[in-house]
Amino acid sequence: MIQIEHIQKTFDGKEVLKDISGEFAPGRPNLIIGASGTGKSVLLKCIVGLIQVDQGSVMYDGRDFTNAERDLKTEIRREIGMLFQGAALFDSLTVEQNVMFPLNNLTKMPMAEKLERVNFCLRRVGLENANKKMPSEISGGMKKRVGIARAIVNNSKYLFCDEPNSGLDPQNSIMIDNLIKEITEEYNITTLVVTHDMNSVIEIGDYILFMHKGIKVWEGSKDTIANTGVKELDDFVFANKLMRSMKKE
Repeated sequence: MIQIEHIQKTFDGKEVLKDISGEFAPGRPNLIIGASGTGKSVLLKCIVGLIQVDQGSVMYDGRDFTNAERDLKTEIRREIGMLFQGAALFDSLTVEQNVMFPLNNLTKMPMAEKLERVNFCLRRVGLENANKKMPSEISGGMKKRVGIARAIVNNSKYLFCDEPNSGLDPQNSIMIDNLIKEITEEYNITTLVVTHDMNSVIEIGDYILFMHKGIKVWEGSKDTIANTGVKELDDFVFANKLMRSMKKE
């Protein structure tokens, strides 16, 4: 479980995050949603420690990450897997080498054990025959699946996904959503997804935190999001529906 309490962050005198609290439980997809520029990605970076908060705290299973000593921060970071917006694969490395990268840097596993783990993760994301392919030889959806395999290869307890469906067609987006949900439930991972895609909200939004202008305006689930009476959220949902209908035309 990840708990954030009263997170605040200011850049150049502008308050980007304003007193945000929330609780992200394991075994379910937790989503942070909102329009572009609302502070979603800044909040994610604060939670993983890429940005230092001005006030507030981040707790990983009761461990105070914000004020932790170096050794504890390193321990927690080893338990984190990241799926970046563009998959962020190394172009000069094969699929196998990309997935193995965290094991090479964070563990002292023998090569045979690392290969076994890499192959297991590639099978889990449906890419068992892609080991020797280069990133330039695979599709955008396959790159995202490689990114997921790399994110979980180190038996991650926490999985962070930044706009995982960015640049994907609807079919691949649904596939990635379902894969994230399956892996989260199967391994009881604490998963946090940043997105502005309402399709993802409807597919996997077990817990949703909606942000508007740096403020947490609403939290709930996909089952209750349609009847909140919150104007900012209603406007966000309507804008997404309008965009989807325009794309279909």
